[in-house]
Amino acid sequence: MLANKFTFGPAILVTAAFIGPGTVITASLAGANFGYALIWALLFSVVATIVLQEMAARLGVVTQKGLGENLRESIKQPVLKWLAIGLVFCAIVIGNGAYQGGNISGASLGLAGLFPDLGNSLGWNFWPLIIATVAFVLMWRGSYHVLEKSLLMLVAVMSLAFLVTFVITAPNLIELLGGMFYPRIPSGATLTVIALIGTTVVPYNLFLHAASAKQRWQSAENLSEARKDLYVSIPIGGLISIAIVSTAAAAFFGKQIELNSAADLAPALTPIFGGWAQSAMAIGLFAAGISSAITAPLAAAYALSGILGIRPDLTSLQFKIIWIVILIAGLLVATLNYRPVLIITFAQITNGLLLPIISLFLLWMMNQSSLGQHKNSPRQNALGGLIVLITIMLGSRSLLSAFGVI
Repeated sequence: MLANKFTFGPAILVTAAFIGPGTVITASLAGANFGYALIWALLFSVVATIVLQEMAARLGVVTQKGLGENLRESIKQPVLKWLAIGLVFCAIVIGNGAYQGGNISGASLGLAGLFPDLGNSLGWNFWPLIIATVAFVLMWRGSYHVLEKSLLMLVAVMSLAFLVTFVITAPNLIELLGGMFYPRIPSGATLTVIALIGTTVVPYNLFLHAASAKQRWQSAENLSEARKDLYVSIPIGGLISIAIVSTAAAAFFGKQIELNSAADLAPALTPIFGGWAQSAMAIGLFAAGISSAITAPLAAAYALSGILGIRPDLTSLQFKIIWIVILIAGLLVATLNYRPVLIITFAQITNGLLLPIISLFLLWMMNQSSLGQHKNSPRQNALGGLIVLITIMLGSRSLLSAFGVI
């Protein structure tokens, strides 16, 4: 009986990574600006995440190597190998740097919302440094189990915060279901759709999942456990995202608002929560930010160590140097005098545009004969190909719109 008892595994790290400040801000903007119309994009994103992350976990468990290691070893032609390494390197560094800046900014906004007087009395914004220090200490210990338990706790905290707001604001369920199952893109919503996808289907989470799955399970016989973990953890994140969109739609749609911080989410919720309005949103934002601030540098370290031939080990000095660089880069981005919402939104759009590149690499890897019976089936290839096609179409539409072509 105990052997069949479900326990959370590496997939909860993926949930902790994609439910970050980007989700809170992007989903809030989606609900405030377009009501329930874009919830279908989140439903698509959750399905896409499950499909792609299952491939990444299966690759890690079966080969006992991360996605980066598999890419480096499978491409034999030198020019193609270095081109692939260069693409992945740029995708990870650009996407992760922006994303980490958004994580630290978002967590800082949460703390600033909880302790406004403390920050004002000191005269400078020290919260990003506090967030970065906490993330540094947890990662430097090099214990996978400590990280997993810490992130599970943070996911539980933000789940409670955002799901409670969803229930109390009592969104219109008919309109919610309509937005979920009737796909449409209102005028001016293309970038928001890409941002919603980018905040859920995070490219470097594929590297994180493959590497952490091989640490948790050492045999293909454990694939059923890996899938159970995935099928429970990812939908939890999807429910949180949908709850945030729905809460913002119920509270803000049709009103002229400008989101710059967690404090801006509070006024419309004040009649519901009273004096706890700001605290409720700030706690969720802090938990989302600190969890993603831990997982994003780890994901980058797993990805880059794999493709560069560095030992992907939490205790390895070279591995630590990689995530330290990403952490510092995020800290610098977070301390720039830009509106935090702009940093966070830019990170999500960047992720959405980079997703097809990493997904194509993953699909190619999952069709290698070395995987034997565990390589992709025609159905899995069809689903993966459809996801890549949709993300390419959305990204192309966004770029064409940016240049005034459409």
